[in-house]
Amino acid sequence: MPMNDIAVSRADLQLMADLAERFAKNEIVPHLEAWEEAGELPRALHGRAAELGLLGLGYPEALGGTPTTWAMRNVLTATLARRGGSGGVMASLFSHNIGLPPILRHGSPELQAEVIPGVLRGEKISALAITEPGGGTDVSALRATAVRDGDDYVVDGEKIFITSGLRADWLTVAVRTDPKNKGPMGISMLVVPGHLPGLSRSRLHKMGWHSSDTAHLRFDGVRVPARYLVGEEGLGFKIILTNFNGERLAMSAMALGFAERCYDDALDWARQRKTFGAAIVDHQVIRHKLMDMKMRIESTRAWLDAVTARADSGDKSDKGAEWVAQVCLLKNHATQTLQFCADAAVQILGAMGFMRGTAPERIYREVKVMTIGGGTEEIMKELASRQLGL
Repeated sequence: MPMNDIAVSRADLQLMADLAERFAKNEIVPHLEAWEEAGELPRALHGRAAELGLLGLGYPEALGGTPTTWAMRNVLTATLARRGGSGGVMASLFSHNIGLPPILRHGSPELQAEVIPGVLRGEKISALAITEPGGGTDVSALRATAVRDGDDYVVDGEKIFITSGLRADWLTVAVRTDPKNKGPMGISMLVVPGHLPGLSRSRLHKMGWHSSDTAHLRFDGVRVPARYLVGEEGLGFKIILTNFNGERLAMSAMALGFAERCYDDALDWARQRKTFGAAIVDHQVIRHKLMDMKMRIESTRAWLDAVTARADSGDKSDKGAEWVAQVCLLKNHATQTLQFCADAAVQILGAMGFMRGTAPERIYREVKVMTIGGGTEEIMKELASRQLGL
């Protein structure tokens, strides 16, 4: 069902926000510090999210999902970010939202039926593997190869910074199927089952997102049945570019939620903390800092709503080059809002903001990955300018 044919009311959005808030309160917050120490999420969390229908939002009913709008998905994302306060949980729990879309849009019906339903039921974990040690944003320069040998592709190479890479049962991997073609047209997408011989994984340790497992993957002669090719050979670069738009929109919603959490905690602390006989919120400098946060949050919310409405529109002209530019610039604005609010919240909390266990401290450490993941600020500006013909 096309998204523009789906009616979503304000009441529906509020119901989703309420559901997401309860999920965060009951299933995430009580266990978050333990998951941070463990460096990964329990698989049971995927199952619980699936039971509530959270994993299947935006996917066809025939594959076990629930068709919906970007507006609904963004409410889920922003609310979980605000109430859960952990980018690591969000990244790992919803890594399928970057791993599955290429399969959904371009995979054969048989491939979709084999991979997608189990992930949406929370039984399997999906991840996307594009970035390589020798280069990140320059996707066209990737070197991992998949050479056809009879009924298989033989995959060799490396991938790095892969979210859910340690636990993934299905890896949607960008590979070069035409080694002679060093440009974008030699790239394809291939689904690699996580159990195949020759695939090895090692954990990466990060500044933030501690509850998210992030891996360095090595493919050493991994034989993948040819039926796991996504779409046609040589179309991988276009598939990747399309996938980025959804990822960046979701990251904008997540950044908004985290910025709101920083504001919430800073305001709460400012009302409770007293200095020189008065709550610090009574000091003009603190109130103005809070208003600077609020101003950026509201501008981000308005821009996100506008870009999301265009994404959900049935008018294809709403999703052309100018819309792509809007997504890129929105992603930058949202993450810069987050960066400002995280810094301001830690400053208002003072020494308490420097202590592990507070949401502003955790979010502060996770800001930089938000400004890098899905496309760096510099790349976002360059891509937007090109989309606008500059």
